[in-house]
Amino acid sequence: MSMIRDLRAVVRPSLRKEGGHYSSSYDSYDATRDAATAVVDCAVYRDGRRVASADTLTPHEAMLQVRREGGFAWIGLHEPTEAEFAGIAAEFGLHPLAVEDAVHAHQRPKLERYDDTLFTVFKTIHYVEHAELTATSEIVETGEVMCFTGRDFFITVRHGGHGSLRALRRRLQEDPELLAKGPSAVLHTIADHVVDGYIAVADAMQDDIDEVETEVFSAPSKGRGSARGVDAGRIYQLKREVLEFKRAVSPLLRPMLLLSERPMRLVDPDIQKYFRDVADHLTRVQEQVVGFDELLNSILQANLAQAAVAQNEDMRKITSWAAIIAVPTAVCGVYGMNFKHMPELHWRYGYPMVLVLIGGVCFAIHRTLKRNGWL
Repeated sequence: MSMIRDLRAVVRPSLRKEGGHYSSSYDSYDATRDAATAVVDCAVYRDGRRVASADTLTPHEAMLQVRREGGFAWIGLHEPTEAEFAGIAAEFGLHPLAVEDAVHAHQRPKLERYDDTLFTVFKTIHYVEHAELTATSEIVETGEVMCFTGRDFFITVRHGGHGSLRALRRRLQEDPELLAKGPSAVLHTIADHVVDGYIAVADAMQDDIDEVETEVFSAPSKGRGSARGVDAGRIYQLKREVLEFKRAVSPLLRPMLLLSERPMRLVDPDIQKYFRDVADHLTRVQEQVVGFDELLNSILQANLAQAAVAQNEDMRKITSWAAIIAVPTAVCGVYGMNFKHMPELHWRYGYPMVLVLIGGVCFAIHRTLKRNGWL
């Protein structure tokens, strides 16, 4: 809550609510002074074409130009601090609750509306390449992209070391017809980009799961007890990574359905149709992730069952050898007693006969146990 109080203290002199939305004048605060270090790119787009760049434009100047000449401003920030983002929040009339979420990150994917601004949170997923899956392998890395969509501005706040939007911005700039649709076109492109990333990660994770599944279910053919070579920690690690993936995918489905089905003033009707395609792809990924979780549960249970079978086989072998050893132990125990009158004690061939008897009984027991699969 301290973030909200600090932000309100900063923007109170210049932030006021007019006509159902926040607006600000920069009579007493320089919004771009602290934000400059966090701004990755800043540009104005008019009729689908970029008309100014970050080299000559600040967020405040971009907004003034948009209000004078039309178009919209797209400002990209990377991990801004409270001080760096406070001025931009005042300039564009962003709600303090949304600003706090954007600065501190670690949010669930969601879609919220604050007056004339849509606040959208996306979880980005990056697949970590690894030569071999181990119990400590990091399979996915997560980041976040927060989007503020207004009538004449679009602000992205990115957290994490991956998920850069530079290539996406360049690709959009090569399609002026789409970019001319305004900020909602940028929102759709980012949503589509994030979900495409989910599909790529899901395909890569499928390979890891297939590898573990093959190793677990092919273990019995390698010989008894080989199931001990399949590390259950690897399966648990995969389950943890799938759970992290699920936390990014599942909460995003409802926002995408809302954007595709519910009319919104800030979303162009032509763009809204494309959100249906994003929602369809996201549904497919969600089904894959749920399937991964269920499959890993089955693999884990099979691995534990194989480990139990291997332990059973070990116990049977130990029991079998104990039964064989019990024969000479019992006979020798009898003959080791200090009695004067023992069977065949003074017979010349008594000792060899006892050895032959012990060997014969042990051989018979071993053969019987081996025939029954205990040895």
